[in-house]
Formats: sequence, C-alpha cells, structure tokens
Amino acid sequence: MNLLKQQVVEEIDKLKSVLDEISIYIGENPELGHEEFKASKVLSETLEDHGFSVEMGTCNLPTAFRAVFDSGKEGPVVGFMAEYDALPEVGHACGHNLIGTMGIAAGIGVSKVISETGGKVIVYGTPAEETRGGKVTMAEEGIFDELDVALMVHPLHSYVKSGSSLAMDAIQFEFFGKSTHAAASPQEGINALDAVIQTFNSINALRQHILPSARIHGIITEGGKAANVTPDYAVAQFYVRGTTRAYVNELTEKVKKCAEGAALQTGAMMKHSFYEFSYDDMITSSGLSEAFTQELISLGVDSTEIQEQRDGSGSLDMGNVSQVVPSIHPYIKITDGTYACHTHEFRRAAMTDQAREAMILGAKAMALTGVEVLANSELLQKIKAEFALHLSDRHAPEFVD
Repeated sequence: MNLLKQQVVEEIDKLKSVLDEISIYIGENPELGHEEFKASKVLSETLEDHGFSVEMGTCNLPTAFRAVFDSGKEGPVVGFMAEYDALPEVGHACGHNLIGTMGIAAGIGVSKVISETGGKVIVYGTPAEETRGGKVTMAEEGIFDELDVALMVHPLHSYVKSGSSLAMDAIQFEFFGKSTHAAASPQEGINALDAVIQTFNSINALRQHILPSARIHGIITEGGKAANVTPDYAVAQFYVRGTTRAYVNELTEKVKKCAEGAALQTGAMMKHSFYEFSYDDMITSSGLSEAFTQELISLGVDSTEIQEQRDGSGSLDMGNVSQVVPSIHPYIKITDGTYACHTHEFRRAAMTDQAREAMILGAKAMALTGVEVLANSELLQKIKAEFALHLSDRHAPEFVD
C-alpha cells in the first residue's frame, strides 16, 4: 500500500469513534424516506466539519445534500452515495445507518489526500431509497453528470461483488364501478373488485410468456367494504421487474393491457398511475469493481470469501445512477448469521460492534478505490471506455438464452 493510501486508512481510523456514534444515532432514530432530517443533518454537518462545502435540499428534496471537497487542481471527480432512510415498522433493517456513515467516511478519507492527486470528491445524501428513490430524481436532474465514477457499499451477511439489479415499475390500477345491494339488485351493479380479480387472472396468464428473469407481483389495497354491497371502487398495485429498462417498458405495457381488458369485461372504468418511482437496472463497471475488490483484499479480506453476484433479484435506485456514470454497488459482510435484509434480525445485526467494524472496512475500501481512480489515469480510461460501450449497447434488444 502506497503512502497516500496508508494516510487514508489512518485518517479513517482516527474517526472511528465518531463514525460509530453516527451509525448508532441513525440506527436508534429511524426515519422514513424524505423524513430523514436527523440523519441528513448529522451526516452533512460532519462533512462540513471536515472542510466540505455542503448544499442542503439538493434537487428540491429537503433531506438530500451535496457535499464537495475540491482540491483546486485538475483531475477526476469521484462520488460516494450516502443512504439513510429506514423501513416502516422494522427501522434500519437494510443497514442504511451503516451505508450513510460509510459514504461520508470514504469522502472524508479521500479529502485528506486529494491535494496530492488533484480532482474533486463529492458525497451525495440520497434520501428515500426504499420508496421514492432520491437518486432517481437526482439522476433525472443531471446531478451525477459531473462525476467520473460513483460508489456505494451495502451491508449483507457475506462479501459479494457488485453485480446487476432489476429495473422496476410500480404501477397502480384503480377501478371505478357502480355500487348496489349484492343480493336485492345485483343486476344494477358494476363490480370494481371483479375487475381487479380479472386483472390478476390476466397477469397470471401473461407470466407464461415473459422472460424467466422477469417478475410481476402485486396486492389488492382496496376491495370493498361489505360482502353484501357491490364494490364500486377497487385498487391493485404491482411491481413489474426485468433485467433491463427496455424490457420493463415493454412488459409494463402488457400489464396495462391486462387491466384494460379487465375493465372492458366488467364495465368498470380504469385509471393507472405509478405510485413509486421507476428504478433502472444496475450496470456494474467491471473495471471499478475489480479495483474495489483488490482494495478489499489489500485490507485483509480473504479473496476466497468474496463471492460473485448471481443475477440481481431486487431493485435499487443506484441503478439509475449507473445509467449515467460508471458505478458499483458491492456488498460487505456485517454478520455471521445468514439474515435476510428487511428483517428484525438484520436490523439488530446492523447495530452490532461487528457491523461497525465492517462499516469502517467498507469505508476504507471505497476511499482507497477513489484514490486509485484519482491517481491512475490508465484505470480511469479503461472504466470510461467500458461505459461508452455500454451506452452504445443500451437499447439493444433482450433475448432469451
């Protein structure tokens, strides 16, 4: 490890007690998406304390922020993502108290040596990843266009390289019928719930003819109030997922046709809307991912412990970032238990000493990768060439293997 990188490691070690306190504070004060006022305040103020220029309310998102440390010299721009929203009922069961803290720690670590490398380091506070992803809005506004690379690390029960995720649309169908007494005058009614059920039946038939990698799953949020009253209003919500944005666009149109057909069959009126933001698929920069993996190994992680990611099954707003700048989203081991995210077990695991040690390790690996990008022009050229190739192939059709 060269002297610059050694200095980064030492600087992050000096901050360990402060970083531990921040992750505990956020973990003990869970806030839902776009309500993370305590978390964004403590994270942004810590960056400000270390010389970052901080802008709050980025893209008119009250709990978002953009924190810049500029060397004043020409060079690449490295970005780190901080997430800090919690989940309803289970709190920080996805470890965002660790993610946000890792993001600022990596940024601060790089800032301590950036006068030697040149360039800029930027930390973005990105709210509401679990629902109406802040990164979606920020990507659409062009905020990330200033970056050469973007990095974040997610906690898990094992070390996993950055891979893919599913693009997703969150679509809602409202059906409007006509209420009547279901026994005395059924012929007078138009059953909105029947339209919802028919929509589910049509989608179930559609599943026979979609790619194996795609997913459609939904719930009924409104289905009537009494069994003897024909429901005049019913609502269904679905997630439509696929390995590319282009395929999800195509599949969502087919799902809409299912709902349109159900409305036609039952006589109900139908209205559709998107109840959450659409997430794009995650495109991992292999050059950036390899650099991160090598830094993780240099920090003492056994290479045999680092797994290749299988096809991504979830959706995340980092996917939208990866469509505009070379990006990675690897996973770091915080527990010996094989707990799934979004569970009480994982929430407890994210508050342990072991998790905080992993958080420091992840911050160091991100920061060292950032330094490598800033100092190694050959690596950056490789990363940019790969991304340019991705852009040229982005709209290529998807085929079944």
